[in-house]
Amino acid sequence: MKLTEEQLKTFDELGYLYLPGCFNAEEVARLKAAAQDVFSEQREEIWREKNGVPRTAFACHKYNQTCNALVGDHRLVEPLEQLFGEQVYVHQFKINAKAAFTGEVWQWHQDFPTWHKDDGMPEPRAMNIAIFLDDVMPINGPLMIVPKSHKHGALQSSHDQQTTSYPLWTLDNDTVTKLVENNGIVTPTGKAGGVLMFHANIVHGSAGNITPYPRRIVYLTLSALSNAITNPTRPEFIAHTDFTPVTSASDGMDQQCLAALSS
Repeated sequence: MKLTEEQLKTFDELGYLYLPGCFNAEEVARLKAAAQDVFSEQREEIWREKNGVPRTAFACHKYNQTCNALVGDHRLVEPLEQLFGEQVYVHQFKINAKAAFTGEVWQWHQDFPTWHKDDGMPEPRAMNIAIFLDDVMPINGPLMIVPKSHKHGALQSSHDQQTTSYPLWTLDNDTVTKLVENNGIVTPTGKAGGVLMFHANIVHGSAGNITPYPRRIVYLTLSALSNAITNPTRPEFIAHTDFTPVTSASDGMDQQCLAALSS
């Protein structure tokens, strides 16, 4: 799936792009079932909120067939190959769950500073490309993005290990306030099956979810091959050191769904 010139221009200007309806209802149903299977397991790769509900399941493509089928899906791989101008490898794969009523916040941050400082990633030539497994609404803890904030590069940040189960290099309130004063905040929302991609230096975060509606998102983090990490300090299931290039397949999830339906 190639991006149009208009989409490329929008991404360059704003730092994010939302593509509705990329995955159909059957595919979403399979991914939801896979997420439920993954979160039912007790593994070190599954991190939980303070109350014990799942927050993030890392590297589930290593042991779940449906998640594995996503890794080479052309709808996720080709746009990043197009932007980076080269093949990509999987830096990270995870499912983030913001549970109904109890989903906690993600502080304001950029992704690249964490990848750079904790993993030794040289440049912001990697990004998250995300699939909505549930309808993402203004009320159930959607991702909040500061448009154009990627134009400022990697901003000064500090390591926050207190407020959530996942330590991040986070931004201070004054920095976020200044960025928001200039460019505002947007919340890309949409139906399950939509895809959101955003620049490694875009400033983003999300509030807690106190609604009855869960918000689960699959994140495939792909990096340019020339941008392989050099000094990982985190576990292999968080920052992968297998730099095998991803092979894009036009029928990855489609074939997975057909196999499931015929079994």
